[in-house]
Amino acid sequence: MASSEAPREARALKIFHCRLIPPRPDFAFTMTEEERALMGRHADYLREKLREGIMIMAGPVADPAGPWGLLILRAGSEAEARVVTDGDPVSSWGCGFRYEVLPMISVIM
Repeated sequence: MASSEAPREARALKIFHCRLIPPRPDFAFTMTEEERALMGRHADYLREKLREGIMIMAGPVADPAGPWGLLILRAGSEAEARVVTDGDPVSSWGCGFRYEVLPMISVIM
């Protein structure tokens, strides 16, 4: 191998808790047709990340303060995790979605 970069499998991957905060607390219940289509593209994107082995799981959380999205990722660094969240169609939509990305200290899997 000519590159000094280790193959992805050889690197120690970390687990990241990513919280997708919607543009409004009642978003899950008041989506417009345009927003519903966006959520379809979001789900397709996440399914691709699952196939790639980057995503471990994702789904909406029934928080009494308002539902939000949970995304658990496997990545080499926070920067790599942010590449995934920044690539999500909801991130580039420009209507108030935002991700919080936090590394897990330890994980039992």
